[in-house]
Amino acid sequence: MQKQNRVVVDTGVLVSSFAFGGTPEAAIRKAMRETVICVSPELLDEYREVPILLERQGKINHGQLKALIAGISIFVSDSLLVYPGKKLNLCRDRKDDMVLECCLEARAVILITGDKDLLEMSEIPFELKILSPGSFLREIINIE
Repeated sequence: MQKQNRVVVDTGVLVSSFAFGGTPEAAIRKAMRETVICVSPELLDEYREVPILLERQGKINHGQLKALIAGISIFVSDSLLVYPGKKLNLCRDRKDDMVLECCLEARAVILITGDKDLLEMSEIPFELKILSPGSFLREIINIE
């Protein structure tokens, strides 16, 4: 199967998938099998920084940190790296704009996130479906 649809995965979903499993893990596995995963340098930085911060805060243990780092390494190893050229100012939480910038530059059709601020966005000036991991699993990817 040729992968055509481009997807961006928010950091929270990625962390949850490798540290805790469940629905986020199933969504990540599906995305890796069926889509082109897109990342930006800024998103890669966040992927790297968040696990270390979570361990320092005692939210994950060292074993979970190691599993998370290994999982993220595999996840990004086959990703398409894009360099956003346009700054956006769309989100209530300014940190979320960089995820949308990656989506825009990558021409992603789906953003997988658990972030309520992103999930509740009603107006985005480009074509993008913002889905929770559960919604992504139910979604029939048939977008050209």
